[in-house]
Amino acid sequence: MASDVTALTQPESVIAEAHELKRALGPVNLILIGIGSIIGAGIFVIAGTAAAEHAGPAVLVSFLIAGLGCLFAGLCYAEFASMIPESGSSYTYAYATMGRFMAWFIGWNMVLEYLVSASTVAVGWSGYFISLLRNLGMNFPGAFANAPLAGPGFAELHLTGALVNLPAVALIAGLTVFLVIGVRESALFNNIMVAIKIGVVILVILFGLPYVSRANMTPFLPPNSGEWGHFGYSGIIAASGLIFFAYIGFESVSVAATEARDPRRDIPIGILGSLFICTAFYILIAFVLVGITDWRTLNVPNPVSFAVGKIPALRWLVIPVDIGALAGLATVTFVSLYGQSRVFYAMARDSFLPRLFAIVHPRFQTPHIGTIITGSAAALFAAIFPLDILADLVSIGTLLAFIVVCAGILILRLNAPNAQRIFRTPWVWFVAPAGILSCGLMMVSLSNATWIRLVLWTILGLAIYFAYGRRHAAPSKWKVQ
Repeated sequence: MASDVTALTQPESVIAEAHELKRALGPVNLILIGIGSIIGAGIFVIAGTAAAEHAGPAVLVSFLIAGLGCLFAGLCYAEFASMIPESGSSYTYAYATMGRFMAWFIGWNMVLEYLVSASTVAVGWSGYFISLLRNLGMNFPGAFANAPLAGPGFAELHLTGALVNLPAVALIAGLTVFLVIGVRESALFNNIMVAIKIGVVILVILFGLPYVSRANMTPFLPPNSGEWGHFGYSGIIAASGLIFFAYIGFESVSVAATEARDPRRDIPIGILGSLFICTAFYILIAFVLVGITDWRTLNVPNPVSFAVGKIPALRWLVIPVDIGALAGLATVTFVSLYGQSRVFYAMARDSFLPRLFAIVHPRFQTPHIGTIITGSAAALFAAIFPLDILADLVSIGTLLAFIVVCAGILILRLNAPNAQRIFRTPWVWFVAPAGILSCGLMMVSLSNATWIRLVLWTILGLAIYFAYGRRHAAPSKWKVQ
């Protein structure tokens, strides 16, 4: 593998000349991209379910454990980003360390992580949008607000009578337009949406803290029910596995490498900065949630607005919380679409995919064709599939990408010990294996149906790889030395 690629340490000027995307993002933009992708379903949906079904008030510990697991992977991502300032994220890192086949395998599974994730969150956004309209006294026809298909799995799919989830499609279409117009404009939109949702989260924390009751926090760790993962210490672990997916958006920062002004320095800042900020917000909002209401009641689609609505003095916050949730879920969808279009861009540059995915608009300097194709596919999924089926497809691809990145860092430490590393993962021989172990355990805990879908998805990907990618792919330009 080392013989067919160029140096990891090639000058920044060479990198800049090789690509046409505009370098317009600084460290603040990158941190906000990370926050935009991370803060969403974790705060507005998952925290309530984790508390009510698994950990009770001890969900605070679960957030710490999940944040630590993501920190292991995040430190490995940060080192890779400082060495290989390229879009493509774990796809590019796998190419540099494990060769063509693993690069394709990871890139193909990243479609589950980004494109399908965008569809999933857009469906969740649609639910909050309909709820907000209802709170404002307006009705939206159900036939145009729900998926025409439903069922616990593909085998049980059935027609619901609905026609299309129109709000979800409209959201993806609008965000795709922003992404085509330009990265600076897209970053501005993302910054505004992040400011709105962070503002709402801060309002809930500040106004909710005085109403936190010791009675709602007792017992802090409910006794185990006799079933693994249902409260007790195993409940904390189970909740951590659920909450883990609330953190995974930090990877989107590394996808922005070719549009960062100083990627070797700024990408690690963006990854670690967004992780630390979001962990603090998650713990504070979880403390308020389980402190102002009975945690047993929080297994609802909108736990934050539900909880504040239980306090008469805080009911004025319900509509702002719904608006914050809309902004939060919109930014997660936005960053997922952004990430997928840039992964396709990187794969097309390497000729794994047709070159049209790498065509850059002469005026907007964005991969507009790939962005439009990505948005169209995501809109189609969001239009016809329900949230639960889409969500099942996201998690396993993400965990697999994390494992590959953690393993890749160890490979580089052995094969390229003297390569330039502006950021070095501390205690790498502990951190990287800990990341592999934690992500691997969560993969093993996923359902058999999820593994079957991964196998089917992989078979489809292999067919494309051997029919097109293997014959056209160029050697990786990053040399492991």
